[in-house]
Amino acid sequence: MSRIVQNGTTATRTLHYAAALKTLPRDMVSLSDYSAEQILALVESAADLKNKTKNHGQTFHPDQPLKGQTVALLFSKRSTRTRVASESSIAYLGGHAMFLGKEDIQLGVNESLRDSAQVISSMVDGIFARVGAHNEITTLAQYSTVPVINALCDENHPTQILADLLTIWEVFGQRRPQAKSMLDVFRGLRVAWVGDANNIVYEMLAAMPKCGFDMRICTPAKYPVPERVRQMAEGDAKEAKVSVEYFTDPEKAVKDADIIVTDTWVSMGQEAEKAQRLRDFEGYQVSGEMAKRGGAKNDWVFMHCLPRKPEEVTDEVFYSDRSVVFQEAENRKWTILAAFAALLPKKKSN
Repeated sequence: MSRIVQNGTTATRTLHYAAALKTLPRDMVSLSDYSAEQILALVESAADLKNKTKNHGQTFHPDQPLKGQTVALLFSKRSTRTRVASESSIAYLGGHAMFLGKEDIQLGVNESLRDSAQVISSMVDGIFARVGAHNEITTLAQYSTVPVINALCDENHPTQILADLLTIWEVFGQRRPQAKSMLDVFRGLRVAWVGDANNIVYEMLAAMPKCGFDMRICTPAKYPVPERVRQMAEGDAKEAKVSVEYFTDPEKAVKDADIIVTDTWVSMGQEAEKAQRLRDFEGYQVSGEMAKRGGAKNDWVFMHCLPRKPEEVTDEVFYSDRSVVFQEAENRKWTILAAFAALLPKKKSN
């Protein structure tokens, strides 16, 4: 049994999925590569680590699984939450974090990604990479001899979605105290995405349907979710007996929503498109009035992976009691910590 932190309180929960931690793939490129049980096991582990730290005074992992090991943090893009979460997590596990920004190394510039992967992985025990194109993270994983964890690429953001799932577990675990497992808490919850078709929603679709969520995805007609992502999500939804639907009208998408999620409309590298994008996303701002008109549930909660811009969500929602954005941000640490603890203390590949 473990006492799990839920919004500052605790609840006793059985760790149902711990055995699945032993079956994880070597790398974490996308949660599409993980089963529902493996995803839930990582979230349970994160909740357990959070509980032991915040409620029982555990300031470092007692086994120090990364003692004597170095983890390379390859960051082609700047970051706040990801960098703080990853460096503090490695210290918690007894390891050494080596931060390598785009000014520090020649990642795919004067040296190929293949060569960089082979060289860097020969000297470290794990790689946590925040990159641009999806093929950069897959190339690193292909040619690295140590585990590679995707800290962000233009198609995926697995550690963010793990943090989202931990946050949902904390909030709705309190509301569903009779649920016997994390899957029981998640099953039937309706998540409405209102925003761009980007790496966050792709990763949500890679993980949430298989974990029992009904999904409502709303993007402007000019920004559709790619067909390959739709097919993957619909296959998972069919197997899990849940639904995934797509909309262009935000008010239709949020009907009966338990959770409304959005993200930036102008990602890093899209600054030149800002004026056009703001026009294209007119009417997509998440507000209390929009949610009420659309028929979201009375106790719906709001999520955003940050940083946030006012055009995406009103202050009235963002700073309200229904917003869990800062709890969600903190949970980046606990889920990254769980991923490191599960994946990195492994021997190198031959």
